[in-house]
Amino acid sequence: MTEKSANKTKLQIPKLGLGTNKVGGHNLFKNLEDSNGYAVIRQALDSGIQLLDTAFIYGKGRSEEIIGDVLQDYDRSKVIIATKAAQDPSQDFAPNNKPEFLKKAVDEALKRLKTDYIDIFYIHFPDETTAKDEAVAALNELKQAGKIKYIGVSNFSLEQIKEANRNGQVDIVEDHYSLVHRDAEKEMLPYLQEQNIAFVPYFPLASGLLTGKYTLADHAKFDNFTTSEYETIIKALDEVKIIGEKHNATVAQAILAWYMANPMMSTVIPGARVPEQVTMNVAALNVTLTAEEYKTIDNLFADFSK
Repeated sequence: MTEKSANKTKLQIPKLGLGTNKVGGHNLFKNLEDSNGYAVIRQALDSGIQLLDTAFIYGKGRSEEIIGDVLQDYDRSKVIIATKAAQDPSQDFAPNNKPEFLKKAVDEALKRLKTDYIDIFYIHFPDETTAKDEAVAALNELKQAGKIKYIGVSNFSLEQIKEANRNGQVDIVEDHYSLVHRDAEKEMLPYLQEQNIAFVPYFPLASGLLTGKYTLADHAKFDNFTTSEYETIIKALDEVKIIGEKHNATVAQAILAWYMANPMMSTVIPGARVPEQVTMNVAALNVTLTAEEYKTIDNLFADFSK
């Protein structure tokens, strides 16, 4: 699998990973089956996916437990595990970035994952009181101790990222970004590139909207977009479908290929509820967009970068 040198720390990230909020995330999604969760992780690893992105809040530890169980049958050194924590059960799951909480969260994640190190550990959400550089300094202590390899933050504002990175210790940022949610392009992504910090977009398929399975009649399911915006998206996806067909690919696979070709993206981590969705995502690795196709897709969604 092709890899990119992501940042100053030489963190190597496969260009396609797996988001696992639907693996054990019973508190987030209805009708999830643990059996599917186990099968999804196995299918991902058997298909060559090397990056698994999870979090404590995905099932309040259940996603990590499932991954930890499956990992026992695979070579741990060939799997990159990224997990996140911040929600404090003792504070009704409000964000907590205090050093002592983060250190405890890492230790508990290690137990659930049944491993002695975590490749990437993110502070999942900022709290309102902890100095962000102090929170990161605590993680740096764990990095020096070998419990984690790389330090990340997620859902931080640009100012919070800058505060967290005051001592140059932030390795990677994960945040909301897609072709229809491009705010990060204005200031965040230029800063991350300047600082040589990796970037991972979540919700890359915009909760299914960018898979091409919806029509104009489905606007009510995506009422966060105006009628005009939604029409623009559906028309754009019709054009993406044509590009995808040239590569024997679906709309979703063409969109994933766009992320993988984007130099600002270090990886893309679409989720999966069932193993078949993993297989469909992995097939995107076979789609190589031409420079013109890449630019066409970018331009189709240009209105969302303003």
